Amino acid sequence: MDLRDSPDEAAFRARARAWLAEAVPAVDDPAAARARWFDRDFLTTYARRLHAAGYAGLGWPVEYGGRGLPLGHQAIFLEESARRGATEQAGVIGLGMVGPTVVAWGTPAQRAHYLPGIMRGDLLFCQGFSEAEAGSDLAAVATTARLDGDAYVVDGQKLWSSYAAVADHCLLLARTGGQRHRGLTCLLVDLRTPGVTVRPLRQITGRADFAEISFDGARVPADAVLGEPGDGFRVAMTTLAHERGTFGFTLTARLEEHLRQFVALLRASPLADDPGVRDRLATIWTDLAALRWTNLRLLGELAEGGEPGPRTSVVKLLWSQANQRLAYLGAEVAAADEHATALWRDRLLRSRGNTIEGGTSEVLRDVLAERVLGLPRSR
Repeated sequence: MDLRDSPDEAAFRARARAWLAEAVPAVDDPAAARARWFDRDFLTTYARRLHAAGYAGLGWPVEYGGRGLPLGHQAIFLEESARRGATEQAGVIGLGMVGPTVVAWGTPAQRAHYLPGIMRGDLLFCQGFSEAEAGSDLAAVATTARLDGDAYVVDGQKLWSSYAAVADHCLLLARTGGQRHRGLTCLLVDLRTPGVTVRPLRQITGRADFAEISFDGARVPADAVLGEPGDGFRVAMTTLAHERGTFGFTLTARLEEHLRQFVALLRASPLADDPGVRDRLATIWTDLAALRWTNLRLLGELAEGGEPGPRTSVVKLLWSQANQRLAYLGAEVAAADEHATALWRDRLLRSRGNTIEGGTSEVLRDVLAERVLGLPRSR
């Protein structure tokens, strides 16, 4: 397998890089640069520009409004977006996770209703999976959806929902009956439905990247079920596989950019020759190299007709740990620089959520042990 860009990929990368440079103006203040990705007006404007420029739904089938391009092109755009600081945009959940799930499981009516809006940036989605008592163990979901006539009555609570504070729709996983994996159902829920309340969750950074969603007798139309009732776990696995699949290129490129910034900081620091610091840096660099090769291997398998599977969990697991180590190291080295200290302290605090969001490390290890290595269940 040739791991270099083909001539077509290289030309696409150059076009994408030039477009991103114009669409995402440089901002000197890191806090301001990040804050704009949580501003609804900026998000929708950027999403519409993505669509107009042909960068939305790169890998979606053409019949659903996508470009039908190879996954390699999607990976390239994710890489270049991360390097430009354009990774934190709420539309990524709709474009990268919910949209492909609707393509795979949706009815013709659902595809016609949701996919164009996601593509244009008119619909911003969040995920309603994690819960307070279940964490990211989806089989333990307790939020209920009870069929009552032509609607499901939903009661329960979701936590750690990224972008829920700015989203208008949610891909919700709820229990319609049965135990553990059985009896789970996915619904496409309008967050403006009476009985739905979204509360931003203030984090240790002072920001609210996540939110809590409460459902108190919310009536969701029965035709909002994605897939069949009881298929919720399989539908959710499709969503998570896409989240941990090509999105791994975003995570890896982001880590690569942060590592580049750290090396520049270290070169100007009295700790540049400290053997302990250099050893920790080498470990992080090795993890980054492993992430690159793992992403490329998975991309090769997907390009040959495979589907994102449980092995994609290793990318998120390794990235979350490496990113935390880099954030801690950066905060230590930056201690003598007031501006750098603020940046790296913020990254350190934010990184505490890395091993929780997108599936806790404990659950990801279970997935890898049971579904990849074939080991017996531990609990």
